[in-house]
Amino acid sequence: MNRYIDLIEQTFDFPTKEFHVENNELFFNGVNLMEIIETYGTPLKLTYLPKISENIQNAKKYFSDAIKNHNYQGDYTYCYCTKSSHFSFVLDEALKNNIHIETSSTFDIPLVRSLFEKGKITKETFIICNGFKREKYKQYISELLNDGFNCVPILDNLTEIDYYLEHVNVPFQVGIRIAADEEPKFGFYTSRLGVRYNDIISLYEEKIKDNPKVSLKMLHFFINSGIRDTAYYWSELTRFIQKYVELKRVAPSLDSMDIGGGWPIKTNVFFDYDYAYMADQIVKNIKWMCAKNNTVEPNIFTEFGSYTVGESGAVLYSVLEEKLQNDKELWYMIDGSFITQLPDSWGLNQKYIMLAVNNWDEEYHNISLGGLTCDSMDYYNSEAHQFNIYLPKIEAGKKQYIGFFHTGAYQESLGGYGGIQHCLIPAPKHVLIDRDENGKVRHWLFAKDQTEESMLKTLGY
Repeated sequence: MNRYIDLIEQTFDFPTKEFHVENNELFFNGVNLMEIIETYGTPLKLTYLPKISENIQNAKKYFSDAIKNHNYQGDYTYCYCTKSSHFSFVLDEALKNNIHIETSSTFDIPLVRSLFEKGKITKETFIICNGFKREKYKQYISELLNDGFNCVPILDNLTEIDYYLEHVNVPFQVGIRIAADEEPKFGFYTSRLGVRYNDIISLYEEKIKDNPKVSLKMLHFFINSGIRDTAYYWSELTRFIQKYVELKRVAPSLDSMDIGGGWPIKTNVFFDYDYAYMADQIVKNIKWMCAKNNTVEPNIFTEFGSYTVGESGAVLYSVLEEKLQNDKELWYMIDGSFITQLPDSWGLNQKYIMLAVNNWDEEYHNISLGGLTCDSMDYYNSEAHQFNIYLPKIEAGKKQYIGFFHTGAYQESLGGYGGIQHCLIPAPKHVLIDRDENGKVRHWLFAKDQTEESMLKTLGY
């Protein structure tokens, strides 16, 4: 008999650090998922909190080792990109690790205020403020600065600084975001965000250089493809470092370089990204370019969002029914929706690790997965997945459960958490998982299933 467990072990290097099987049931970071399902039912989302701290500490070590290996003179600062997941439990866990914060829009700032009031951050915590800013965002930033927070607005255009110069009453620091070139396959040549390379120095000289109220601290860089070992990334990074060197010659207060986010997460069991190598090469390249140009090495900031929180998340479903739609298209219908609950799988064709939760000793077959909405695109099959999807055959009297893993970044935000979903599909319950001081697993319900009453109220009924 060709069993599902044999297929997985023969196809992948399995078990892995995150996944193993006991008694034909899947464990995720040492957590028995069937125990979670039996306690709470499906569909459910879960967050394994220790993974957040683990990834942060790993990144800090990669950069610390690289700095030590190259005798690099600058410091490393880890910022969490809040837009990846604004949930309080994510911030609470992340901030246990002496990190800083990067914001993207207006209402991140009340979130920052709340964290301060609860003692989660101090006024020394870096608040790096990115994005194209409407007036209220600039107002909130100005209020943080006036109240003594270590806030660094990153200028996204040539006029943004005018607001701060008018409304901030204390000396403050700013950064400038460079508008990087996009990948050749992208629809535009240059990012819509940031200041053009040719305008950087003139912006500094005309509005910052001779104003005693403001100083330039940081040059900021981000590309959509993320930090990957490609000719495109290294070319853009080199160009960015060269601009830093040029700007440093006229701006002595400039001492920091923000290389943005974009470290990838494991979206398949074959994942082979070398984090330590990438951190080492980034530090090595910056040091070499600075030495070549007789420039003091800058402090390095990163803004990791998906990397921080993505691998902590999972979504678990039940298979409701098996449907054969023609001679060869076999469907498993799940008790949830890909469009509403995993919108990146639909909108970006995002890949996730997908595994059976139980019945690993059963025979397997090739299937497609269908969601609950009436939209024809609410599916997950070999086109959406990296390979054909194989799951255990459903035996009479047995329930089949499946899990999508490393889903912790962006999905709740994009799906409209707690709001109105396509076909009024309710948001699933959300379970938090942690370990006590002895390493024992503990779990609790963060949010119940969304109710019909809450949806009707939102809709005005």
